[in-house]
Amino acid sequence: MKHIKKVKDYSIVCGMGAVLVFGLVGCEAPMEQPSGGNGALQASQKQGAFVIIEEVAPKQYKIADEYPASKTTVILRKSDGTEKILSKAELDALIKEESAKIDNGTSQLTDSSMTSGSGGMGLGATILASVAGGMLGSYIGSKLFNNQNFQNKRKASYKNPSTYSRSKNSFNKARANSSSKRGNFMKKRGATASKRRGGFFGRSGGSRRFGG
Repeated sequence: MKHIKKVKDYSIVCGMGAVLVFGLVGCEAPMEQPSGGNGALQASQKQGAFVIIEEVAPKQYKIADEYPASKTTVILRKSDGTEKILSKAELDALIKEESAKIDNGTSQLTDSSMTSGSGGMGLGATILASVAGGMLGSYIGSKLFNNQNFQNKRKASYKNPSTYSRSKNSFNKARANSSSKRGNFMKKRGATASKRRGGFFGRSGGSRRFGG
């Protein structure tokens, strides 16, 4: 587990400002998801997400910030102010543990009766509620995306409504930009291919004669 002093230090080292870099991390085939706030999860399927999760009470967490990035990174900000990067092994273990809770009906993500005074959830549940969780835990997406309790808990898992709105808008914008870039690339590729075909047939369709 890597320790850092502040998120800004990590951003300088890793070039966090170079967001909206697509196709490096994620699932090749996005899952079908119902409308209503899941655009960010769809947008994350072919890119990464930078997520900051904050401990708001002992073992209770909220999403403090998240936005598109070239790879998926989850920063845990503890109640004493220290921050650390969760490793891939740690993320996988937390997601696997939460997946088991979903299966046996004890997950805070799907059980509407399970709440806490602070409003935060456990670390595994909070990770799965984030955009990063939508990508890292994509194999259990079918258990969550059609669950209304999950939809409600996901919105409530952000530190405040403005954080949720900012995240949603940034990923929707990233998805739109990615679609536009892919469309322009395909148009250019098609035009180049047509030009090449035209040149080839133009050469072969000239006045060349065979057999006298």
